Amino acid sequence: MAEPEPTPTFMDDVKIALRISSSVYDAEIEMLIDAAIADLALAGISEDKLPGPEEDPTDALIKRAIVTYCKAYFGYDNPEAERFEKAYKAIKLHLMLSSEYGGNSDAV
Repeated sequence: MAEPEPTPTFMDDVKIALRISSSVYDAEIEMLIDAAIADLALAGISEDKLPGPEEDPTDALIKRAIVTYCKAYFGYDNPEAERFEKAYKAIKLHLMLSSEYGGNSDAV
């Protein structure tokens, strides 16, 4: 009987988004994921919405923000980096303004 496929992790999801199948860049991707979470925390996003250490995010908008951050800052010579950085900042702003994510809609 065949062994069941392992459950994909958030790292797997990010690697798919970056179009990477190798584990060569895992350390860099992990640093980017951690940096994205730290950036969201600095922006005032509620810790309840952010994943803890060694946890995968569960909130769809937080996942999207982290993936977009990784797409913006991964590697060198990315012609789409500026576009992804703008998209990440827009997502972060929406989260910051949402009371559901700990933000304050009166802040801007």
